Parts: sequence; C-alpha cells; structure tokens
Amino acid sequence: MQVATAQAPPPTPTSSKHPPGLYLLFFTEMWERFSYYGMRGLLVLYLTKTAVQGGLGISEASATLIYGYFTGFVYFTPIIGGYLADKYIGQRRAILIGGVTMAIAQLFLFMQPALSTVPAVFGMPWPTAVGLLLLILGNGFFKPNISTIVGKLYQQGDPLRDAAFTIFYMGINVGAFFAPLVCGYLAEDLFATKTVVNGVTEVSSYGFRYGFLAAGIGMMLGQLAFNLLGKKYLGEVGMYPEGKGADNKVVEKTPLTKEETDRMAVIFIITIFVVFFWAGFEQAGSSLTLYTDKYINRDVFGFLIPTSWFQSVNPLFIVAFAPVTAGIWLALGRKGKDLSIPVKMGLGMILLGAGFLFMVGAVMERGGDVANTSIKASILWLLATYFFHTIGELCLSPIGLSMVSRLSPVSLTSMLMGVWFLAPFVAQIAGGYIAKYVEELGALTVFGLIAGFVIAAGLLLIVIAKKLFHMMHGRG
Repeated sequence: MQVATAQAPPPTPTSSKHPPGLYLLFFTEMWERFSYYGMRGLLVLYLTKTAVQGGLGISEASATLIYGYFTGFVYFTPIIGGYLADKYIGQRRAILIGGVTMAIAQLFLFMQPALSTVPAVFGMPWPTAVGLLLLILGNGFFKPNISTIVGKLYQQGDPLRDAAFTIFYMGINVGAFFAPLVCGYLAEDLFATKTVVNGVTEVSSYGFRYGFLAAGIGMMLGQLAFNLLGKKYLGEVGMYPEGKGADNKVVEKTPLTKEETDRMAVIFIITIFVVFFWAGFEQAGSSLTLYTDKYINRDVFGFLIPTSWFQSVNPLFIVAFAPVTAGIWLALGRKGKDLSIPVKMGLGMILLGAGFLFMVGAVMERGGDVANTSIKASILWLLATYFFHTIGELCLSPIGLSMVSRLSPVSLTSMLMGVWFLAPFVAQIAGGYIAKYVEELGALTVFGLIAGFVIAAGLLLIVIAKKLFHMMHGRG
C-alpha cells in the first residue's frame, strides 16, 4: 500500500541552482565516508599483521572472510534501517542514531588494546568484534536515509536530480580520498616503527588504533554539522515517517499501481546484476590490498607509499572524472542520444572487468604466480586498474542511487534504497571468498575469472536493457 506523505514539500530548486540542503548532506556524508573508508583501508592489514606489529595475527584467508562478512553486512542492514525510517522514525532521526552508533564503534576499535587482548569472538578480541558489529548496525540507519533525503529535495522529473546525486557522490569520495591518507599516515607512518632491511624500508610496528581514532573523530564532525544545521537548511524534510506529519496522523492510503510495481521490479532485477560489479570492485580492500602490499613496487623516488594510501586512488579519480562523466551524459541528453539507465550500468560492469585485465598484466610481469616477494610489478598496472574501476563506478553507482529515488513509490523509498544496497551485501561476502582463494588458485586465475564474469554480466544487462527501460514507464 502506498502512503501519501503529509510532510512539508521539499524545496523546489530553480533550473540552475541546487538547494543549500544538498551541500549540508554532501558535508555530512563526506565525514561519514571518511570514517568508514579510513577504518576499511586499515582493516585487513590490522587483522593480518602480527601482535608484535600491532595487529591481531589472523591468517590472510580468515581475515579476508572477516572483511567480506563485515563489509557485506554493512550493506545488508540498510534495508532494516530504511524500513524503520519509512514506517516509524523518519530519515533524520535514523541518521542521528546511525552516526552516533558508528562514532562509538570507532572508539571501541581505538580502545581495543586497553580493553582486551584475548581473542573471544570470531577469533578477534571482543572490543574489535563489538566495534565492527556497531559499525554494521549504525550504517544500516545512516546509509539509505541520507540518500533518500537527497532525492526528497527535488520534485519528480526535476532535471537537476541526477546532477544532485553526482554532487552528493563526489562528497562520498572526497571523504573516501582523504580517509586512507590521514588514517593510513597515522597507522603506517606517524605512529609506526620502521626498519631498513637490505636497503629496503619496512614497517615493523603499526599504530592502527590512532587511525581508528581519526575515523571516529571524522564521524562526530559530520554528525555535529548535520544536527546543528539540519533545521535551517532541510526544514522538515525527512523529519517524520512517510504518511505522517508533526501531528503523527496518518493520511489517506492508496494501492500501488501497475506502473509502480513494474518500476519496483526493475530495481530488484538491476540489483541482482550489480552484485557481479561490487564483488569485483570491493576486491580493492582485500585481495588487491594484499597483492599491493606484497607484489607491487611501492617505492617512488625513495619513498615507500603506505599500502592503505592506494585506497585513495579511486576516490581521487571519482572527484576528478565525475564532472566529466556528468558532462558526457548531459551532452548526450541534449542531442537526444542519452543512454538508458540499464545501458549505463552494463557499460560500467564492462569497464570494471577491463580493469582486472590490467591486474592480469601485473601478474604476468612478475612471471606468473611466483611467491618471491622481491619480484615486484609496476605501480602503473595498479593505477590503470583503479582508473577503469572508477569510470565503471561512475557509470553505475550514482546512476543507481538516482534510479531508486526515481522509481520507488514515496512510501517505500528508504526501504528500496536498502534493497539497492543488498547487491553490495551479497557481493562483499562473495568477494571475501574470492579473495580467500587468491592464494589457492593464484592471482592470475582469480583476476582473469573476475574480468570474464563481470564483462559477461554487463553485456547481458545491455541486451535486456530495452525491456527494462519499457518497465520504467518514462522514468529511465
């Protein structure tokens, strides 16, 4: 059943100007992503480094599974947080709950050495396990609802909507760019101990906890801004559950139409396809991180680039090329040749697969899957991989957020935004198993198989794009 909203209407932008609330959401999301990607860039290293090095000493196979399940459930809980916001608490309260929970979670990770060093939960010290669990729960409240509010700032059919999500997506990636640099610098340089072995600088002890502390501070900064400035720049948008206003009265309900159910079906179908994309893309935090740490030449003019810093390459490319990509879509639209949403996403998947072919090149440069860590591949292979992954992401992820806000019935927008995040949920867990088998099957086999599967899925999505476009009933 669709519930009409009784909230105050969102600000109506002019043809060339976005409402100021968009930039508040940009800033809030930027700090939340700083917090998440700062932690994520360190997680696998933290799990696998020995206790002497400041880590937990977990095997690489187990660590990549923990990483996969953690990052997977981060994308599962948004469907729950979205449902609760739609029906009971509203998007703004959900964002507050999620942000505070995630800030507390980062503090647990920071305090872990002082609280406990005894493995108790899933082979991890209990503060680490509690911290990861709180991040999963907090993200479920935060992630779908802030994206939903972006869509609420624009009337249906507003041509600025897609551009707004591109701007919002740049906020995500500004935070994601600085996070590994700041948190990685604290963990792998400022609070780290280094030794020189045979003329090569190696890190012998890490300061992971200080990286987690910086991530927690970032989360708190975003929450302060959102709650202090929300009333001024967002008004009542997102304050109440759908169909209810300040008086908590429910307004008239109407059944979903055939067009609405068709559009919802498109969301579910495309969500299934993009599982393949995210399973490959999220190797950046697991198998690509481990491969970079061991087999990529990170020495540039005598400076050993911290492994975690490579997590900033993708968001840097996002910020640099998002305006270019948006300009291409706009130019095509003006000529009446704009690509449909499914075609754009299929193209994104093909580009991701092409990126993994460069990692195949890196493996081949080393002579195949040799275990000798003294044989390094050029850093250029890795940079080319991240470039293609980034362009593929720009064709898929911000377009997907905009798609959900376009196609969802008003009463189900946050929950369906959570459905969209089910794709990374499944993909992250699958990606954890993929990363686990890199050592067993070899990087050459795994990277090659990822490339083949993702390209094939992208081509299939393009083949059925016309049917999906028809099911969107004028909103594709």
